[in-house]
Amino acid sequence: MQLRFRIPLLTAVSILILASCTKTNKEGKYIPKDAAIAVHVNGASLSAKLPWDEVKKNELFLKLYADSALPTFVKQALDNPDNSGIDTKTNLVFFAQKDSLGGLVAFTGTIKDAEKFKLFTLDVTEGGVESEKDGVKYISKSPICVGWNKERFLYIVNTPELNIQNYSRQNNDYVPKSRDLGAACKTLFDLKESNSLGENEKFTELVKKTGDIHFWMNGEELNKGGMANPALAMLNMTKLYEGSITTAAVNFDNGKILMDIKSYAGKELTALYKKYEGKNIDEDMIKRLPSKDVAAVFAMSFKPEGIKELLKLMGVEGYANMGLAFAGFSLDDFIKANKGDIVFALTDLKQKKDSIKFKGANGEDKSFENETVQPDIIFAASVGDKEAFNLLIKAGEKLGKDVPASIPITYNSDGKHFAIGNSKENIDKYFSNTVGTNFDFLSKINGNPFGGYVNFQFILKALESNFSKDSTAKVVYDASLKVWDNVYMKGGKFENGGITQTMEINLMDKGTNSLKQLNQYLGLLSKIKMEQDKKAEITNINLEEINKDNTNFPPPPPPPASVSK
Repeated sequence: MQLRFRIPLLTAVSILILASCTKTNKEGKYIPKDAAIAVHVNGASLSAKLPWDEVKKNELFLKLYADSALPTFVKQALDNPDNSGIDTKTNLVFFAQKDSLGGLVAFTGTIKDAEKFKLFTLDVTEGGVESEKDGVKYISKSPICVGWNKERFLYIVNTPELNIQNYSRQNNDYVPKSRDLGAACKTLFDLKESNSLGENEKFTELVKKTGDIHFWMNGEELNKGGMANPALAMLNMTKLYEGSITTAAVNFDNGKILMDIKSYAGKELTALYKKYEGKNIDEDMIKRLPSKDVAAVFAMSFKPEGIKELLKLMGVEGYANMGLAFAGFSLDDFIKANKGDIVFALTDLKQKKDSIKFKGANGEDKSFENETVQPDIIFAASVGDKEAFNLLIKAGEKLGKDVPASIPITYNSDGKHFAIGNSKENIDKYFSNTVGTNFDFLSKINGNPFGGYVNFQFILKALESNFSKDSTAKVVYDASLKVWDNVYMKGGKFENGGITQTMEINLMDKGTNSLKQLNQYLGLLSKIKMEQDKKAEITNINLEEINKDNTNFPPPPPPPASVSK
């Protein structure tokens, strides 16, 4: 009896395990596998985080809705997206596909009300050609074609601009080649799963990640036709684009925006990534920074030998050596000189007044003061071979002779590290600060070959005086100060066939969803822009009136006639 129940139970468990490990996905089955760009939108998640009623309060929305020229069907959709017949609370997909005729941009999703969708589409494609095949209705009106059945829809837009290389020339004007939109729409609507991203393992991995939006970019497809430039054709750039895929899952959380990014490459470039993957960033090099007021810092660890192999793969190693020879060192010297750890930082933002002198219209000396915010800059690198590094320093000194004295450049080295910047005091402190500062952001960016941090609050506060003189700029500044906090970045590890990276953008309000905050922030910026445009329009009208008044003045009297003696 127990055996009777165990077999079905084991079968059910096996099915669940296989389902969780499947390499296919349902989200990509309507996206062609050669799509250059694809965006998958989780409608249910976004609708929950930003209800449509809140979108309708946005200033940009209100301006659009108030436009008297807006067609009725658009206004109805703005009132309630359900009026379009589209189910906006399910998955929605946008994609772009390049081809010999330029390209197509498409939008596909689920139908909630077939009758409403039909009426909406008839308005969009007014006067279009209707047809039907295998239970699928089509309406085509250049540059749009729509296909739909009871369950789903597909909008496509002809975009010949995606590939300007394939335009035909007529009288020096670019004229796009013609396309059978109906045939293209039918092909994409009936897309076989084997020709879609539904069977792509990388896309499956992407959509399994938590995200409100999933982004896919195929670099190889996107750059098709881009190598037609003779100058670029000399370089073996195809090695960089071949197999290039970038994916990102974006999640709008309370008080922050999270991005999970992964990059893939072709076979040869992937082999380089695996072989020359860097170690974790050097935290001690960051701790040496002489100031606690850090505006931004970026750190990286890499194997210098990988640079030479990459240049070889591109076929430009010889060109690189020729160029470096003029500076007094070789590519091998550069590789030996570097250990592979670098840090770049901006600290201590300070207001500085510069007096700019110039000659006036009459040749007199004039000047005015310009107030700017200037950071202390530090770039540090770990030293490999000292003799080889000295060659780099000598080359830098040679090139630096032409740098104006007004631009301060100072550097130092202790044999293990080299640092260069615009403050001698800070460079000296970098080497004397052996204890180091345990920055709070370190725990957020360490443990990877790349890490970065930007402190928006510190930067914005340093720029306050620059915005206080203009009332409009001050409103934008105050709004930005209330929204943006900081950003953490880290990544560079090679995992499961690609290079991973994460980004965390933090906002000041930690209790409100970031999507709601962005909606309010962008709404305010839109309102300010509209007010500026209105003021500019009034100014232009006044100038036109002044010009009209000037043209109404009577002509000047003729010159007096000459008197002959």
